[in-house]
Amino acid sequence: MFGFNHSASKAPRGPRGQRAYVVGDVHGRFDLLDQLLDDIHRDIAQRQQAKVLLVFLGDLIDRGPQSAQVVERLRAYRHPGVRPIFLLGNHEEVMLRILGGEAEHVAGWLRFGGAQCLESYGADPRIIAAAPDEVAVATIRAAIPAAHVEFLKGFVDTCRFGDYLFVHAGIRPGVALDRQRQSDLRWIREPFLVDEADHGFIVVHGHTISPAVDERANRIGIDTGAYRSGTLTALAIEGARRWFLDTSATVETPAAVAH
Repeated sequence: MFGFNHSASKAPRGPRGQRAYVVGDVHGRFDLLDQLLDDIHRDIAQRQQAKVLLVFLGDLIDRGPQSAQVVERLRAYRHPGVRPIFLLGNHEEVMLRILGGEAEHVAGWLRFGGAQCLESYGADPRIIAAAPDEVAVATIRAAIPAAHVEFLKGFVDTCRFGDYLFVHAGIRPGVALDRQRQSDLRWIREPFLVDEADHGFIVVHGHTISPAVDERANRIGIDTGAYRSGTLTALAIEGARRWFLDTSATVETPAAVAH
């Protein structure tokens, strides 16, 4: 469809001389984020020098107890030789829409992890839930630092890395990348998850929780439900090799796996 046929070619590869570490949905688990970053930094130090991308697939916030701390840690993140890239997840989208004045999303956001997010910023979600729309939005705006909002507004929707595409939720099958809807990139599940077509690249995504890495011929899902499972996962790619690091174990597997 996009000119790359995995079955008729060698294993998918990252760009020459570059390595990527791709991190799944953090969801407010600062403790796991810190642990995984330490693991990634050790992995970098143990391998040959390369240009390193550190890509976060979105949903840094909500559900877990420390969204504010996660955002601040990554907003200030610096590590020698590492370029961080942040993708916008559906949870960040909802919060930004509320901050932009869309009060109709407040109740749903509170139910699906926004309450924990607000508590991490020192706000009381019960008071916000009971407040009139304008007051609720104003209270949320007052709680979240402007520097955090500007940081989140700078997030992107996709990152291409050789024969891989990094995206929060997935893509609409059969639609060219440059014609994908932003809503699909951030929210899609079906039909993406069940589609077996060759997209022209391997899609690496979060958004949909699986008990372990969900590795298919055309996609790799790395949302292992950190906020409830305690396992935050990263996929590393260099050349034709890929391996996984997570907060419970580190396992290396070859890229050319029979599916």
